[in-house]
Amino acid sequence: MSLALAPLGWLYGAVTRARLRLYRSGLLKTEEVGAPVVSVGNLTAGGTGKTPLVEWVARALAREGLRACVLTRGYGRADESRRVLASDGARVLAGVEECGDEPRLLAERLLGAASVVCDRDRVAAARWARAELGAEVFVLDDGFQHLRIARDLDIVTLDATDPWGGGHLLPRGRLREPASALARADCVVITRAGLAEDLEGLRAEVERLCGGRAAVVTSRVRTRGLVPLKEFGRPAHEVVAVGASAHAGVAAGSAVAAFCAVGNPRAFFEHLRREGFGLSYTRAFADHHAYTAADADAVSREAARAGARALLTTAKDAVKLRGLGFALPCHVVEIGLEFDEEARLLELLRGASASARS
Repeated sequence: MSLALAPLGWLYGAVTRARLRLYRSGLLKTEEVGAPVVSVGNLTAGGTGKTPLVEWVARALAREGLRACVLTRGYGRADESRRVLASDGARVLAGVEECGDEPRLLAERLLGAASVVCDRDRVAAARWARAELGAEVFVLDDGFQHLRIARDLDIVTLDATDPWGGGHLLPRGRLREPASALARADCVVITRAGLAEDLEGLRAEVERLCGGRAAVVTSRVRTRGLVPLKEFGRPAHEVVAVGASAHAGVAAGSAVAAFCAVGNPRAFFEHLRREGFGLSYTRAFADHHAYTAADADAVSREAARAGARALLTTAKDAVKLRGLGFALPCHVVEIGLEFDEEARLLELLRGASASARS
């Protein structure tokens, strides 16, 4: 099947290269939006840990005293032709069906820090947010290939567990662009560095592809705690620590099951194993899957049959699961990012957003 898709991969690559040439020649215009833009994107399709980084960047900009706004397309929402205000920064204003799972998660996570706007026309959305929300700086979600909007900092996430998407362009592999496209990046964040087989070798390859012009930052995922699904969405300071007595059913050594609908489920399951969870059952659904009661019943039944005493899932999944019932206790794995070169990343953000403070 992979070889059969090779001609489509060649065609996809030809279209991608032609589009890039049109922007470089000026025949297609890159547009300014009147405020600094920090883009967070990736080289492969899905599953690189981009959404947690978008959240981290938006929070960092908010700590600088800036009114931040996340611009996202909102994949999987009911009507992608509509502009949807997922959050004005003070209130969550749209459900998962209206805005999509990742924008809804960002809207909840960034209350008090940033607004979230869903629109496939990110230029028009940015100008609207400037006028209506007073946005002073933008975080462009999934922006590396969105060449129409000018950006002040181009961050690319690269998953250490599968950095090159099988080595082939879509649809044969998962690459959106050839690896050489990293030459456009200002910063490359290697995510899930703790799961890398050869982190130093990967870092050297990234530096070579960037031509030495981009900062290379490594990050790791850390489990901050587990939250019962029915309590998910409460303030971060209420997150219950892993192993707390309230979660005896998820204590170290207990058999648990894990399920998710994310771009790289294997990385989620491997992270849990490294955190000491004994996974007796795993189930991966397609990315952005819309869960049903039948799914909840099937996961509970199959997990129990495998000896699991509890279920674990991701925060991205949790925003779609709260209305469903599970026969086993279901917990959300709350994660945080740690950076080996956090000061360097903050310096880049300050430089990119400097004009918003002047």
